[in-house]
Amino acid sequence: MRDHPYNGMAAADLHGVVWQKSRHSNSQGSCVEFAKLPGGNVAVRNSRFPDGPALIYTPAEVEAMLLGAKDGEFDHLAHDSAGLG
Repeated sequence: MRDHPYNGMAAADLHGVVWQKSRHSNSQGSCVEFAKLPGGNVAVRNSRFPDGPALIYTPAEVEAMLLGAKDGEFDHLAHDSAGLG
């Protein structure tokens, strides 16, 4: 792994990390995956493109996102505009 992970780096360059996705992920593998990095930061990638870019977040940034998700702040993003999703 590089000395300093950076946003937009190739996920394939993050050697030795364990990627985890939600048990709610669909069978087509369309999910976001997370990996804890040495030093505490968290990498995020698209499971459909495992060698694609990884975004790197601090623990505080991940905590804010998770708290917002738990509070339902992002629920509207999972629904289509026709209200059918």
